[in-house]
Amino acid sequence: MKRIIIKSMVVLLVVCGTNTFANTTDKTNEKVTEEVSEKTSVLIHRIEEIKSMDKSTMTRAEKKTVKNELKAIKRELKQQDNGVYISVGGVIIIVLLLILLL
Repeated sequence: MKRIIIKSMVVLLVVCGTNTFANTTDKTNEKVTEEVSEKTSVLIHRIEEIKSMDKSTMTRAEKKTVKNELKAIKRELKQQDNGVYISVGGVIIIVLLLILLL
């Protein structure tokens, strides 16, 4: 009897969640994404310029500065990446929930 009550309480807590909705729209987020996309396109254009350079005429120091600049640009592009990542455990839980619900 005790286990049934505990299980039913857990089910109620999982199923009956509260929902909150935000009525305001954030316009600053749109501006930020536009600025980020412009900056990203500039950085990608710079990478293409570096790749198309004739490096055979450069000195060792110039090659080193170009290489460091390229590394810095790639690092900055990785920081701007806003991808969504799901762990393996999360995928397993989602699949199990789908199997149980369907």
